[in-house]
Amino acid sequence: MIVCSCNALSHKDVEAAIDSGASRPAEIYSARRCKAQCGNCVPGMLCMLRSALRDRDPAAAAASERAGAGGGCLLADTDRMSMS
Repeated sequence: MIVCSCNALSHKDVEAAIDSGASRPAEIYSARRCKAQCGNCVPGMLCMLRSALRDRDPAAAAASERAGAGGGCLLADTDRMSMS
């Protein structure tokens, strides 16, 4: 699935950047040797980042959500599974 139309980044590109240690959208762009253009992909990237955090460290994700940083993700678990 294309996450960023401007840079033709797929969800696999974003996942690869996250797996390589990217923790912010700017780091995802940098890892893929591109830059933000229109910004419409940022919410999807943030969703993928939050999901990766939950998958890797549930305790840290819970603390982040208690601090108010966990909401706003519209990507359902079923959508995420179908992207794999």
